[in-house]
Amino acid sequence: MALVLEHGSDGLLLAPRAVEDVARIQELVAGGHQEVPLDELTVETVEHIGIGERACIDTCSLLETDEGCLIGSFSTGFFLSCSETHPLPYMPTRLFRWNAGAVHSYVLTPGNRTRYVSELRSGQPILAVRADGTAREVRIGRVKIERRPLISVTALTPQGRRVSVIAQDDWHVRLLGPGGAVRNVTELRDRLLGYVPRESRHVGLPITEFCLEQ
Repeated sequence: MALVLEHGSDGLLLAPRAVEDVARIQELVAGGHQEVPLDELTVETVEHIGIGERACIDTCSLLETDEGCLIGSFSTGFFLSCSETHPLPYMPTRLFRWNAGAVHSYVLTPGNRTRYVSELRSGQPILAVRADGTAREVRIGRVKIERRPLISVTALTPQGRRVSVIAQDDWHVRLLGPGGAVRNVTELRDRLLGYVPRESRHVGLPITEFCLEQ
């Protein structure tokens, strides 16, 4: 009733059984929007590393030109990948897709959780994050895993931490830079946008114990 025809009814009568019920209905009416604090990452190295499996994430939503998913090889650093909403000279755009990254990558999902790209399934929620840090929940339509050449990108966070992402080694695969600037992974020479959480991860949950990733 709150969401029908995108507008919902004029009013809702709620008989909550707990305080959490009020917060939940507010979240539903607000549409699940949230903020993710993004930082600028400084590209350090780009390396062609050969063949491996990568995943495309096809969503049930039409994505904006500056809307990406946050992926990374390390739980302490995520890169903002670019949706396939920008024209290409030799193939049509896929307004619902991220060419996300290698199957081992972490991807940020609602509730400050992470999943491995290889674990994602049709119907699950994932965060779509814009270049200004605003985020919304979208649903996965399918995940397509294929064997492709891969490229490894290493960057430094503002705190001097080294983070990494592995993507398909192809010009049409893109990451987002400050202001939503589109950066082709084969031509990276500049700063990128990313998310730098303070916690490491265990089974997708943030933890504060010692964890070294390299």
